[in-house]
Amino acid sequence: MIRLSQIHAYPLKSAGGVDCTQADIGARGIIGDRRWMVVTPDGAFLTGRTLPGMVRLQARVVGDDLVLTLGSERCVVSTPTLSEPRMTVTVWGDAVSALVATDGGWLAARLGVACRLVYMDDTLRRPVDPDYALSDDITSFADGFPALLISEASLADLNSRLREPVTMAHFRPNLVASGCAAFAEDGWQQIRIGTAEFALVKPCSRCIFTTVDPQTGALTPDGEPLATLARYRRSAGGVMFGQNLLVTRPGHVGINDTITVLR
Repeated sequence: MIRLSQIHAYPLKSAGGVDCTQADIGARGIIGDRRWMVVTPDGAFLTGRTLPGMVRLQARVVGDDLVLTLGSERCVVSTPTLSEPRMTVTVWGDAVSALVATDGGWLAARLGVACRLVYMDDTLRRPVDPDYALSDDITSFADGFPALLISEASLADLNSRLREPVTMAHFRPNLVASGCAAFAEDGWQQIRIGTAEFALVKPCSRCIFTTVDPQTGALTPDGEPLATLARYRRSAGGVMFGQNLLVTRPGHVGINDTITVLR
């Protein structure tokens, strides 16, 4: 039986993930996932691709606050209200108007770059790429889709080819499946987990971010695991690992929920 074995949310894009035992699923994916983002002063998004140390940041939503930690250092940021200033920010060419949060320069000091922290409120609608959207699908500040799913067996297959195994955290999925064959998820089109349903619409193309150690924020000197993936998971669209999901029915999911393949 195929089951949901892990759930991960990422309140701040490119920061460390939060392990969950259950989650509510909305149109944008896990509620609260990637609703915060770090941008340059002129609004271009910043991620671990160019600032790998971002993965060492921990971000949790506590009440109406975003709590940021880096080692023993801590910063509490209030969620901006709709009356507070906005700025235009860009994510992979999508321009949206986000609320500006106040962190007192905490992130800039620790990341070593001029930056600002922004928030996606419920009124902001960022559409999914129309080449893959099924209707009026929307997403968060994620790279392009509401959620990402990978199976444990797919990671095990990759690790069997590596000198040094990697963890699921290198790939930053929201949902992890157990009890299926390696890369079985590549053949799924529609699934149900708990009371939520998802369409699997596009394999996930992987980049240099997969070579960032999620614990240290350092790039691996040998380019792994991307180098090995490129030898057997390359297609016309890139090096693929995991499946991007759209939410076709919002609901609730929990660890050990059955994953039913509908199509």
